[in-house]
Amino acid sequence: MNEQSVDLQGRPYHRMAFIWTLLAGTFTMSISQSSLSTAYPTLMKYFGVPASTIQWLTTGFMLVMVVMMPVSPWLLNNLRFPVLFISMLALFDVGTFIIYLATSFPMMMVGRVMEAMAVGVMFPSYQSVMLQITPEAKRGGVMGLAGLVMGSALAVGPIISGIVLRYTTWQGLFVVFMAIITVVFLVAWKTIKNVMPQKTSRLDYLSVIGSLGFIGILYVVNQIGKTGVNWGLEGAILVVSVLLVAYFVWRQFHVAEPLLELRVLKTFNFDLAALLTGTSYIALIVVTIIFPLYYQTVLGLSPFASGMSLVPGAVLLSLLNPLTGRLADKIGFKATMLTGMGMIVLGWALLAGIGGKQPLVIMILIAALIEGGNAFVMMPAVTLGANSLPDHLIPHGTAVITTVRQIAGSTGVAVATLILAMVTQSHLSLGSMSARLAGYRAVFITFLAVSIVGFIFAAMLRDGRKTKSQA
Repeated sequence: MNEQSVDLQGRPYHRMAFIWTLLAGTFTMSISQSSLSTAYPTLMKYFGVPASTIQWLTTGFMLVMVVMMPVSPWLLNNLRFPVLFISMLALFDVGTFIIYLATSFPMMMVGRVMEAMAVGVMFPSYQSVMLQITPEAKRGGVMGLAGLVMGSALAVGPIISGIVLRYTTWQGLFVVFMAIITVVFLVAWKTIKNVMPQKTSRLDYLSVIGSLGFIGILYVVNQIGKTGVNWGLEGAILVVSVLLVAYFVWRQFHVAEPLLELRVLKTFNFDLAALLTGTSYIALIVVTIIFPLYYQTVLGLSPFASGMSLVPGAVLLSLLNPLTGRLADKIGFKATMLTGMGMIVLGWALLAGIGGKQPLVIMILIAALIEGGNAFVMMPAVTLGANSLPDHLIPHGTAVITTVRQIAGSTGVAVATLILAMVTQSHLSLGSMSARLAGYRAVFITFLAVSIVGFIFAAMLRDGRKTKSQA
């Protein structure tokens, strides 16, 4: 890769400095998505609120992210990228500072919403930019670096927060975020250049209103398995939300300048890529949520020890991401993703087939196998999807893929939690430990089935470098 490139004005810039600044900012933002779970007990005591309230710091974060993702292509088309990137860093930094000063839960929630708006815009945008500035033949390797952000941040978020909270207060976690983002903010003025062509258009507010349906659907999905839920009200919210999403989809095909160009879904390889990145993300997020629960409820580990048990898988994921990108460039995307889905299938099959209480080392190795498989699938799938589209549709394609992934991940966690609770409850007559093991095995079997479907998707792929949609 040539380190020296030129921006849209023909001015040279250092491409690797650009990429590392972009990744540093997005990685730090990404960690904030999954880092608060270990701080829940502390925050509940500090603000005097129950677990059902404090979990909105994560659930609300995801909801805001989902509605911002479809807006990201419009922002990329209408704002110079340095302005957009620096603005999102500033928004995240201010939101984090508000959280640091928070004396009440609503004040903290305002800060989290600001953080989520920035992350929701940057998640699809940074991928679009990296794909735009990289020749197609080298995209696999570069998107392997991007995979460090997408996969590693999710896996290491609870680990980093566990370490920080062991030695300081919960505010210390946000001091770390502020410090890093402030440094990236200052460096970005020098390294981030205007590399995305602008195509100004009017923001379609009716489409934005329709996209709120995604929030409603995700909200109802996150109520599954909870007690005391008013399902009459939730059912009404679901119906209205589905109608809003249907209107959103219809409108994208009937306006001259859609908010999100859904015609990308007419490309077969792109559809498979979106489904594959969603399938692999489900496997990753379920491992990071369910395995620590297994370590604590079955193996009796402390929350800190269970968090640290995720380290080997996170390290393997981080090491493999850049390598799998280059591998996809050499042997093809189909072979790479078949390998990854095969690893994920094998991991869930071992968990479903072995049965009984497993030693910690076995669980860590299987977690590493599943997370390692994710490295062979997630970012290669994003790259393949982009290679299947003309360049002007790449921002829309990455926004679609990221939205699908976020909804799939949230649904996966809700389903895993529901199955675990229901099967455990139904087997209590066998004893508490046997009931727990039955619950976890049901989760493992369910996601074995999901991963087999993902393997079939990978087998259906075509070589995206031979044909490109002209949509």
